[in-house]
Amino acid sequence: MDIEVELHRPRSSGWPQTIVDHIGNDPERFASLMLVLERGDFVTKQRAAWPMSIIAERNPGLAEPYLSKLVDLLWRNDVHDAVKRSVLRSLQFVELPTRLKGKVFSHCIDLIADPREPIAVRCFAVTAASRIASGRKELMRELKLVSEMQLEHSSAGLKVRIRRLLTGK
Repeated sequence: MDIEVELHRPRSSGWPQTIVDHIGNDPERFASLMLVLERGDFVTKQRAAWPMSIIAERNPGLAEPYLSKLVDLLWRNDVHDAVKRSVLRSLQFVELPTRLKGKVFSHCIDLIADPREPIAVRCFAVTAASRIASGRKELMRELKLVSEMQLEHSSAGLKVRIRRLLTGK
């Protein structure tokens, strides 16, 4: 299967699952998907991000060699919000190396605080940041402070994530 061709086929209800099933646990096939995600055009990157996040959830080890590249996508202006959303979603399931934790935490804080960011991006940023802050009082305090400031004017979904963070449940 040519992953890039498959990404441009008309979508059906099981669309991402076809790619997820094709890649399975194969590192070489996952590498092909990551190459498309990194170098594809605007739409191709957007379409590659969703199956990537599903695979990262099911098999975090496949995504670990690409964490630096995934994290770099969060700062790029030439990617769709769906790419940021999928990258942040995948960061909920993988163990970040120490060298990336500060960078990701800082960016998650910025995303949470930015009311122009889509709700899903902000929700996944809360969860990714809370995983990094877990067991670190000073980081958790900062995350809770920024998150609390969002409660009044946020959506129901973001309020739920923030309340879970604040209550520890």
